[in-house]
Amino acid sequence: MINHINLSDIRSFILIAQLGNFTKAAEALEVSRSHVSRQIGALEKQMGVTLLTRTTRTLRLTQAGERFFHQCEAALKQIDQALIAAVDDTQQVQGLIRVNCVGGYLGEEMIAQAIAEFMKQYPQVTVDLDFSSPRIDLIEDQFDVAFRMGELEDAGFIAKRLMNVEMVTLASPCYIKAYGAPLHPRELSQHRTLTGSVTKWSFVNTDAEGKHYDVHIKGKFTCKNGRALIKAALVGNGLIRVPKIYCEDEISKGELIEVMPDWNIAIIPFSTIFHKDRYQPKRIRVFVNFVTSWFQTNVD
Repeated sequence: MINHINLSDIRSFILIAQLGNFTKAAEALEVSRSHVSRQIGALEKQMGVTLLTRTTRTLRLTQAGERFFHQCEAALKQIDQALIAAVDDTQQVQGLIRVNCVGGYLGEEMIAQAIAEFMKQYPQVTVDLDFSSPRIDLIEDQFDVAFRMGELEDAGFIAKRLMNVEMVTLASPCYIKAYGAPLHPRELSQHRTLTGSVTKWSFVNTDAEGKHYDVHIKGKFTCKNGRALIKAALVGNGLIRVPKIYCEDEISKGELIEVMPDWNIAIIPFSTIFHKDRYQPKRIRVFVNFVTSWFQTNVD
């Protein structure tokens, strides 16, 4: 019985269980719904068990189906990785790379430029670049590589540091004229602040080593895009905390001024993040190495 079971039927079953729907699975496989239905019927007949309970409105796994799904899902991932590993190194760098990245200067200028140069060198590669700020799950969202600021918290991934990001707290001259400039982080509660995704601002005293101060910020304006925060700060709407690299021109021209000179913000790493426990196709390995070298060459 086991020797006669078709692996493609098992793949279809796993996709149905993942998507929860025969129609979606058929669309993903580019076959008809009736074809997928026949595959599941044949699989259940050969195994002698019911894997799915189907009604006109719902579909759910039986107890046997649950066990079968989880074990087969893990096994097929290993098979897929083995297939990739077996043929990958004999092929040229090609295929799709799904990339997730923060926006702003780091993503829209630096990573976008690195990707453009990578694609010029490897024209057989297709890149799907997604800019989104929320912390994403590489596995759930099916990204191959992500670029993020901050320390890596998930032990299932590897973070390769590309650069250190210097953070600054800034205000425009017109804001300082109207509201004054804070000298200590505790004074921020009395000021207008403009925030991104981070609302806990942490500072280190430059004179007293190891002296920290954290403050929770309620922004008058909230946006996860650094460019938007800078525009709001330039016209005097409030204080911002952004990577210095985002607005070096505005700082050099005196359009934005650093405040609280006795309080620094800890350096934040900017890293590429990728899967730890699965085989990386050649295109992913080459891409990560290319971007790492690009930052070594282009960042002081």
